[in-house]
Amino acid sequence: MKIGADIEAFMGRLGHRFARPEVLVRALTHSSIGSATRPDNQRLEFLGDRVLGLTMAEALFRADKSASEGQLAPRFNALVRKETCADVARQIDLGAVLKLGRSEMMSGGRRKEALLGDAMEAVIAAVYIDAGFEAARDLVLRLWGDRIDAVEEDARDAKTALQEWAQARGLPPPKYVTVSREGPDHAPVFTIEAQLANGEVERAAAKAKRQAEQAAAKALLARLEAPQG
Repeated sequence: MKIGADIEAFMGRLGHRFARPEVLVRALTHSSIGSATRPDNQRLEFLGDRVLGLTMAEALFRADKSASEGQLAPRFNALVRKETCADVARQIDLGAVLKLGRSEMMSGGRRKEALLGDAMEAVIAAVYIDAGFEAARDLVLRLWGDRIDAVEEDARDAKTALQEWAQARGLPPPKYVTVSREGPDHAPVFTIEAQLANGEVERAAAKAKRQAEQAAAKALLARLEAPQG
């Protein structure tokens, strides 16, 4: 199969040369442009999610032999969640080679977190199909890199921790209020306020509501737990 210079360059960034480049092309094809003669990447996304999951579960299991299941689970979730996959996709500029329908392209699909995360999983599956599990595992470990070592800090779910803080003090669960939504439709920025019934509040902004909520919860929790001097 003849491929363009953009796909050639992407394989270089990815660090894997495909024997069957058509599998990679499918991994990069979004459902907005898929058809009976041009299959999209949804099935590959399903497979790649499982390859990623097994790779991370094994890596965490081997890295910390004393960790309990309760400690490993949040670390695992932090490494395989859509935001992390999208972050890795941005690292290798996957968005530049995504094949999108016109409407998705016009709405900024190349920068959308969900599309990037899904496509990253599909690319993992493509490497698995092209060269086997070891090649896919090596790719994931290389691309995820330092994120695996730093996962302990990232694994803490700030919203859950803030809710636990509130409940321990007899307060109802925190509320998350959208203060503003700015920017174009294809690249919005959400400002979210985390509110506790005792009047404590903190704000944070991010490109996705969930990220902004987590950031606001983290900021509020950090202030609440800071040593009183």
